[in-house]
Amino acid sequence: ILVYSLLSGAGIILLLQSVFRKIRHTLLTLANLPFALVGGIVAAFLSGGVLSVGSLVGFVTLFGITMRNSIMMISHFEHLVEQEGMRWGLDAAIRGASERLTPVLMTAVVTALGLLPLALGSGKPGKEIEGPMAIVILGGLVTSTALNLLLLPALALRYGKFEPLSQLE
Repeated sequence: ILVYSLLSGAGIILLLQSVFRKIRHTLLTLANLPFALVGGIVAAFLSGGVLSVGSLVGFVTLFGITMRNSIMMISHFEHLVEQEGMRWGLDAAIRGASERLTPVLMTAVVTALGLLPLALGSGKPGKEIEGPMAIVILGGLVTSTALNLLLLPALALRYGKFEPLSQLE
């Protein structure tokens, strides 16, 4: 399983690199994963649970949602600079983050509302897989969503290199 996981991770990184064309943007996209991981682990710990098959499935789902949100943010920054001609700086970072605020929050809120009944019924018989999965996803969503909207734009402002298409050629 470890070998397949590493191969999958390498494939994901290669796909991101082929889309973003800059290693900085790929790394910025991946920077949100530790935030999700910490939130998921803390939620599992606080619920008194251990890491089970259900919680591991929750981490896979959580990482997918987290990557989607990060990709949306970084690609929107690229769009603002490359397509709309904005100069990369504080104004572009604020505009990009504010324009992605609604889609990112809606994803998190709808997912959380859908998983809340599973998380609340976590200790009941028959919920051994669904409960830990929901708890991990909910915990990770809280941290990754907050940090995706607050910290990722700051990291992109500091480390991102967004340039108009004419300068890339």
